Amino acid sequence: MVKEKLIISEKTCSLKEVLDIIGGKWAMPIIYILSKGKMRFKELERSIEGINTRMLVKELKNMEANGILIREVFATVPPTVEYTLTYKGEQLLPSIKSLHNWGQEFSV
Repeated sequence: MVKEKLIISEKTCSLKEVLDIIGGKWAMPIIYILSKGKMRFKELERSIEGINTRMLVKELKNMEANGILIREVFATVPPTVEYTLTYKGEQLLPSIKSLHNWGQEFSV
């Protein structure tokens, strides 16, 4: 049996970059929740079972830096912060839904 060699190309590198952006445990659930519209921080935190505040902040900062979502701060007391998906983030939804369907069919 002949083993195929993995050839490192631009395609595999771009896949690595995608996984760096959305490969975290919480990124896909956050994107899926935000697909329903604008949400405040506490709404997001309550919507995602098992996530802690520190991890949510880290994931949101990462996704904002990568252009997946927009963080909008309002000058209120206390400050109000809302998150929405960008066009780039919305384009991930079909892939996330497809992975969800695959998981339902093939996971134990």
